[in-house]
Amino acid sequence: MSAKKQNKKSKTEKKAKERPKEKIIKIKAVFDGEGVFSNKKEAMALHAQSRFGELKSGKIIYSMFEALYLLERGKMEVSFGKKKLKFEQLLEEARKKDKNIRTKYIVFRDMRNRGFIVKTALKFGADFRIYDRGIKPGEDHAKWILYPVSETSSLTWHDFSAKNRVAHSTKKNLLIGILDEEQDCTYYEIRWIKP
Repeated sequence: MSAKKQNKKSKTEKKAKERPKEKIIKIKAVFDGEGVFSNKKEAMALHAQSRFGELKSGKIIYSMFEALYLLERGKMEVSFGKKKLKFEQLLEEARKKDKNIRTKYIVFRDMRNRGFIVKTALKFGADFRIYDRGIKPGEDHAKWILYPVSETSSLTWHDFSAKNRVAHSTKKNLLIGILDEEQDCTYYEIRWIKP
C-alpha cells in the first residue's frame, strides 16, 4: 500500500473515532408491583410510532409483555423502587401472577418481530389480539385473537371449542400459537367462512 493511501486511510479512521456515537435513548419506566408505566416523552413518542403501551391519565401503561419486550431489546429501563430490574427479574415478578408467562412472552415476541401489533385481549377471553401489518389499534379492529400454548401442554376439544366460540363472538379469526422445545413458534389459524 502506498504511503498516500495509508495516510488517507488513517485520516478516515481518525474521523470515524472522533464522531460522537449515537446515544441509545431508553425509556425510563417504573414497575410498581402490579404493572409498568412511564410518563417520559420517549414513551409517548414510541407509543405514537409503534403503539407500545396505552395512554391513560397522562402516562403510558405497558402490558407485562410489552415491558419485557422493550427491556429485552434494550429500549427500556425498569425501576422497582431504587433497583433497576433486568429482564429475568421482571419475568420472575410476572411469573408470580402467571405461571405460563414465558410461553406467552415468546409467542408475543415472535409475533411482534414479524411486524404485527400485539395487545392483550383479556376482555375478549383470550391472551392476545393481533392487528394485521400496517394497522394500528384505533384505526381498525384486530384480525385475530391468539392463544399461545406449549407443545407439551394439552388442549381438549372442550378448550378448543370455547376458544373458537370466543373468536366467533368477537368476529375475529382464531390463532393458536404453539411453542416447541426449541423455542420456535408455529401458528394455526381457524377462519370463519360465511355461507
